Amino acid sequence: MEAHNEEILASLLLITFLAALVPMLAMRLRRVRIPVVVGEIVVGILIGRSGLNLIEPNAILDFLAWFGFIFLMFISGLELDFDLLSLPRDEEEHPLRQPLPLALLVFLLTLVMGLVAGMLLERAGEVEDPFLMGLILSTTSLGVVVPVLKEQHLITSRFGQTLLISALLADFVTLLLFSLDVALISSGLTLDLLLLLVLLAVFGVFVRTGRGVSRLPFIRRLTEEIAEATAQIEVRGSFALMVAWAALASVMGVEVILGAFLAGAILSLITDRHESVLREKLDAFGFGFFIPIFFIMVGVNFDAGALAASRERVLLVPLLLLIAFGIKFVAALVLRLQFDWRETLAGGALLSARLSLIIAASAIALDLHVIDSAMNSAIILVALVTVTLAPVGFHKVLPPQPAAVARSGFIVVGSREMAALLARRLAVAEPVSLISRRRMRIAPEGNGRVRCIVGDATDPETLRRAGAESAGTLIALSLDAHFNEKVCRLAAERFGIERIITWAENGQHLSALEALGVKVVRPQLATLLTLEGAARFPDAFDILTHQAEDIEVGEAVLRNRAYHRRALREIHLPGDVLVVGIRRGDKRIVPHGDTTLQIGDLLMLVGMPHHLAEALDLVQTPGHSG
Repeated sequence: MEAHNEEILASLLLITFLAALVPMLAMRLRRVRIPVVVGEIVVGILIGRSGLNLIEPNAILDFLAWFGFIFLMFISGLELDFDLLSLPRDEEEHPLRQPLPLALLVFLLTLVMGLVAGMLLERAGEVEDPFLMGLILSTTSLGVVVPVLKEQHLITSRFGQTLLISALLADFVTLLLFSLDVALISSGLTLDLLLLLVLLAVFGVFVRTGRGVSRLPFIRRLTEEIAEATAQIEVRGSFALMVAWAALASVMGVEVILGAFLAGAILSLITDRHESVLREKLDAFGFGFFIPIFFIMVGVNFDAGALAASRERVLLVPLLLLIAFGIKFVAALVLRLQFDWRETLAGGALLSARLSLIIAASAIALDLHVIDSAMNSAIILVALVTVTLAPVGFHKVLPPQPAAVARSGFIVVGSREMAALLARRLAVAEPVSLISRRRMRIAPEGNGRVRCIVGDATDPETLRRAGAESAGTLIALSLDAHFNEKVCRLAAERFGIERIITWAENGQHLSALEALGVKVVRPQLATLLTLEGAARFPDAFDILTHQAEDIEVGEAVLRNRAYHRRALREIHLPGDVLVVGIRRGDKRIVPHGDTTLQIGDLLMLVGMPHHLAEALDLVQTPGHSG
């Protein structure tokens, strides 16, 4: 027994050592851009049955790999953003030029061509189930698409949103269809198949009600109280949710990966996507231990001998690669309806990336004897090649923009005196460009830092002349709400301006603006709140509205872990700086001495300019200690 345990620990030591070594090697090979997961599978091949054969199969390693498999699908579900599926429509634009219909068309074409490829492979005698093979070839790695788009700052652009929705559909719909096909293969057309529909119905109920229930005041209050009273309750609850749904799927005779995936999707739905603390903890558990073991064990079990058994088997790999890239590039031609050729080809390259789901599906197909060991090995090689080449191809066709300096400065759009007055007041802090249809006169004290541009703000060239490529904030103040929406959309999608503000009196354009991340001010409500503030809090009102040179207001996201879970009375900020407001997710908190801060809180600070700058740096710098 002791010798057996030593053997298991030796294998686990080797795997965990390699799991720690691979990311460090990947960082050293930045020019090659090899994904960490590819490195994990490769080292698994080197130490496994096709290499040095240093790992002996055992139940503990198999369980850890299996649990890593489930956790990987849970994290994949957590990547889903259901808000993307409810993007508002532009009624003036043709439906096929909008992100959701365009992405849906790309996915449907991919699925059809994948099924055709599966039928051809069945005729060639390579597979038994063409539908299952078609689904395997239709997958896209959402885990690759998201970081690449973020790296290129395209995630909020129309192009990025279209690719993101297409990848989301490829993950979500393909997994559902795959689970349905596996159920048919395992049990046939029986009443047990209805249990899959029951599972999906339960998930649908969570989707419809989960977010609303999680926002009920007493539920939010209970969650916050438990979070502060119990250690790591969010992580424990997340694990419980994942295991519960995996167990539910298993009881219903459905693949456990579907249950884990749906659990991740539910957690994504009921938690704030911008609250990164819980996600960081789950990533640490998953990618720090369980998931690397799964991928290394995929390499350990890789059967190179079966693949090299005959010339026909060796030729199977380039054939699958040709099919894998071909169906994605052909389907991506639909993107030409909205985007130029460079973006179209880049989209086809990025959507060709396959990783988690294709390996998972292949492993299940192998267990069901739908494919043989040689085909499984070929599919793993296809995943390795596509996940390596797809991001490289994307960057080659659509090179990253040169690293931009930190954005600064304001652009104000409007032809009324209010726009000119706002430009003058903002010019005290940073340079301002004022775009107007007519030349406006600026008071002398703001004249030196306000640049007036006469033109149409919906024209990209006008925004470019105003400095949109480097501006930090744009404010649209036209009385025409439709004009404001066009300006905001252009600023966000073409120039990537992160802070965009406008006003609107009615809700007609609110959903479209909020989908772009635009902050919308409602003048009547703002006036009411200002009057209320002046009446109830006169001293605070004077501080916030009288722009004295010796007092400034600033905001920062708390990232300094030294202040996490600490009461305000225990925190000493530089000089006279005070915390006057806290936003935690959707909740606004009026601070007092016993208020406990959390990582991710947005803090509103007031104080002397030099002290305020020091406090902002202290609050938002990870690991910074005062």
